[in-house]
Amino acid sequence: MGSLLKGAVIAAVALGTNRMDVYQLTSTNSLAYRSYSGSSWSPGWSPLGGTFNYVPAVTSYGSNRIDIIGTGSNTGAYHRYWNGNSWSGWNNYGGTFKSSISLISYGSNYLDYYGVGTDNAVWHKSWDGNSWSLYETLGGTFSSALSVVVTTTVTVRIDFFGVGNDKGCWHKYKSGNSWSGWDSRGGSFISEVVSITISINIFIFGIREDRAMWYSKWDGSKWSAWESLGGSFNSKPTVISWGPDRFDCYGTGTDNTMWHKSWSSGDGWQSGWESLGGNFDGAPTVVSWGPNRMDCFCYGYDKKIYHKSWGGSWSDGWSTIS
Repeated sequence: MGSLLKGAVIAAVALGTNRMDVYQLTSTNSLAYRSYSGSSWSPGWSPLGGTFNYVPAVTSYGSNRIDIIGTGSNTGAYHRYWNGNSWSGWNNYGGTFKSSISLISYGSNYLDYYGVGTDNAVWHKSWDGNSWSLYETLGGTFSSALSVVVTTTVTVRIDFFGVGNDKGCWHKYKSGNSWSGWDSRGGSFISEVVSITISINIFIFGIREDRAMWYSKWDGSKWSAWESLGGSFNSKPTVISWGPDRFDCYGTGTDNTMWHKSWSSGDGWQSGWESLGGNFDGAPTVVSWGPNRMDCFCYGYDKKIYHKSWGGSWSDGWSTIS
């Protein structure tokens, strides 16, 4: 399963200042990772095993905790975690998924994951710190993996978005213990949609048939109309926030280079798209371990993983980590 435009083939997670891990599938579709510790990368890729249809999702809810969940070659969901000292084995949680897994964590020791089943509906499972729930179907009819965001105000609210078989963007949310129905956000997309929260605001992004990036905003009471940000893209969007009032959008263009555009609450959208160069096959993967810091990764046509960082200015060129 996949969208017309390319997704990411790399996963990454930031664990604190100067600490991050990068994950990729090997030639046999098993998982491997490398770690960055502030001054250098670990020597070579460490194997984690498994056999996956897509690069798994990775999250961290603490400096010494990593959770990985992915769709295995038998369509079941598999989970493995790092507790600060060692890796667990792989746990098979079953299910029959035709999409990659979307994984979120919030608070301490809470996990929630979503995927599109072979029935095209959304399926969900959660960890409450003590035990895993049973699978719950949330319905819908989807052709893409999901984007999930969490807003924490008085209560925890979870919003998720996906592209339906009609190519439109569909939305559902959970506030407290109650699920909404599905509502159509419209549009006609040729990529997965992605989302991000800034305060009470939710932004969703996708690539439409004109190859431009489009977005819509929830301001706490209503959705805006879709608006074009321009550009010409060959991958799904990637969006990251390194501060409470700032986020950055990335995509691989039809020229195979990486493009970047930022938004802040004070200045709005950056004027125009900024080219970061490169020659890439797939969507960017971007993480942030602190204010004014971003690390970008992308897979090159030469089968190498490339890295570029922002720390107030961009690092020179692209460096390889494989």
